[in-house]
Amino acid sequence: MVRKKGKCRAALAAALLGAVISLAGCGASEGSGTTTLSFQIWDNAQRAGMEAMAQAYMEENPDVRIEVQVTSWDEYWTKLDAAAESNQLPDIFWMHTNQILKYADYGMLADLTDLYDEEDPGYYEEHFSEISLDNARGSDGRIYGVPKDKDTICLVYNKEMFDAAGVDYPDESWTWDDLTEASAEIYGRTGKYGYMAYADDQLGYWNFVYQAGGYILNEDKTKAGFTDSATRMAMEFYIGLQKEDWCPDQNYFAETAPGTAFISEQGAMYLEGNWNLMSMMENNEDMQGKWDVAVLPQCPDPERGDGRATISNGLCYATGARGKKLEAAKDFLKFLGSEEGQRIQGESGAAIPAYEGLEGTWVSAFDKFESAPDVQKCVDMFDYSVQSVNNASRPNWKTQVSDTLLKIYSGELTLDQGLEQMQELVDSAKAP
Repeated sequence: MVRKKGKCRAALAAALLGAVISLAGCGASEGSGTTTLSFQIWDNAQRAGMEAMAQAYMEENPDVRIEVQVTSWDEYWTKLDAAAESNQLPDIFWMHTNQILKYADYGMLADLTDLYDEEDPGYYEEHFSEISLDNARGSDGRIYGVPKDKDTICLVYNKEMFDAAGVDYPDESWTWDDLTEASAEIYGRTGKYGYMAYADDQLGYWNFVYQAGGYILNEDKTKAGFTDSATRMAMEFYIGLQKEDWCPDQNYFAETAPGTAFISEQGAMYLEGNWNLMSMMENNEDMQGKWDVAVLPQCPDPERGDGRATISNGLCYATGARGKKLEAAKDFLKFLGSEEGQRIQGESGAAIPAYEGLEGTWVSAFDKFESAPDVQKCVDMFDYSVQSVNNASRPNWKTQVSDTLLKIYSGELTLDQGLEQMQELVDSAKAP
């Protein structure tokens, strides 16, 4: 990210030449004296929560109008890249850990490190976890986003399939051995898949690697850990699950996502992020009461640690470094990071607030369902959560690592050949 920025910007602009720029974030305030702020997000399921926060702020600030705008994930980043190049970023927008280092290191995001200094210089550290703050930092260690939410990965399971197979539901005592034994029992007695182990990172093998005591990136994020013995042990276990009759292969997942297979009751278990659980309940009424969530099974023989881990990520709210309504945007950002703002988000069910101590607001949002999953399990796992893997060069190795993993699955590469290639891909990658 610190390479010749002029050339990087020129290349980015050339690549996006001709893109339609429809994000309007820098227009002048309305003649009536009202300041209009655009608020860009990519998840329609969270629109209501974001609008509730905006409404609460507008009630306290009647001279401000906030417009929540939703686009699809892919369209979001295409438009945001183009808007950044032309200095037309939205006034406030979501920032993902996959992208924050690029935007922050290129100087596109406003530095928000001192946002709360006037009221409390220690505000960030007092109210947000280190993982949440790290998710909002640039390569220079400065904060470029107000932490929005935090998440964990949980085990989702079909209770009816467990009942039909006469298998006890997953609980805190479960290990990888219980996962495989239950899968075999369910498949043998119902003909349905057991645990559906697909080749994903955050929703798949990363969790197992850290449970075994391995790592994907070292502490300073300069080198990979794919050739580490604990990492290898976890990868051998996870990839090997595909050989079992009860686990679909990756050709199956190329056609059918695990979540889709689960909702259509073709498989009994898969890993899911807590951010999708509310929409699962709302959009699949016929499945309510049939499924629940559990903490992740632990590694029975980790090389390091106690065998427990779950990948934790989180979004943040950001604004452009050169926005024409920067001070107004920053004031709204302060509200979004406040206890009031974060409480509104949690109560809407949109996501678990990043603000420490408000996790229960999200849990309580599920009380509206007669048969709600035990989502408190998602919160319980924060005690051993691991920050989602990311560094400045990840955009240049993520896809290649995933492609290499599929070559191991297909037999084109042996496990050791593939892990060595993945190690080299990460170690040699440069920031875009």
